[in-house]
Amino acid sequence: MSRGGRGIVGGGIGMIILVVVGMFFGIDPRVILGLAGTVETVQQQMAPQKVEGAKGPLSDEMGRFVAGVLADTEKTWGTLFQQLGRQYQHPTLVLFTGATPTACGTGQAAMGPFYCPLDQKVYIDLAFYQQLRDRFKAPGDFAQAYVIAHEIGHHVQNQLGIMKKMDAFRQRMTETQYNALSVRLELQADCFAGVWAHHAQNRNLLEAGDVEEAMRAASAIGDDTIQRRTQGRIVPDSFTHGSSEQRMRWFMTGMKSGQVSACNTFEGNQI
Repeated sequence: MSRGGRGIVGGGIGMIILVVVGMFFGIDPRVILGLAGTVETVQQQMAPQKVEGAKGPLSDEMGRFVAGVLADTEKTWGTLFQQLGRQYQHPTLVLFTGATPTACGTGQAAMGPFYCPLDQKVYIDLAFYQQLRDRFKAPGDFAQAYVIAHEIGHHVQNQLGIMKKMDAFRQRMTETQYNALSVRLELQADCFAGVWAHHAQNRNLLEAGDVEEAMRAASAIGDDTIQRRTQGRIVPDSFTHGSSEQRMRWFMTGMKSGQVSACNTFEGNQI
């Protein structure tokens, strides 16, 4: 995906738990805040999306890129929701540095990208993209687009009532059980990111190497990879997003099918 030419921006397109087997979609407990379809900026608005920047103006390049990805996700999910007989409500994307107030409490850079269902906004600390490139060794603008699309997946889950169900289950589960459920929820958001990528590819918006960039990002931020790097050992019971293999596999499941129904991560004993 380029930031010019035929890419999204250049094209001008505005981006033990079987108790919930019947559910379609979900999100992680610690990241029950996040990215959405409208982009807001503290300093300015970029029609037709809003883009928020907490400190200082957004660069024109970053602003156009983020707005383009967001707008294209809106096109995809608007169409898919119509097919489901529903109306897609556009979210808001907030770009910030350091910390920012949200309806879910203060959002901080240490939380990583997150979605807040109470204000239907997706929040991304601008420094995260630098970390994705330098710390996680996952460069590329489509790696950044994958992060946005994953958080938009949480907004989709919110629109479908999954997050509400998630909240209800949380009251009746141990931390280990809830972590296991969270993994299924997060993997579904990865699958939804793949669904969007499928339709973006059908619109000739992806370029050579884009899918590989997304896969590298999914691998780099898998729970097992992060735990191995930060603590030297892997503790599966503490996973909240899924292993690198799971995250890559579910992204590709959505990418290959382009179908919401393919993203039922709650079915079966294995994910």
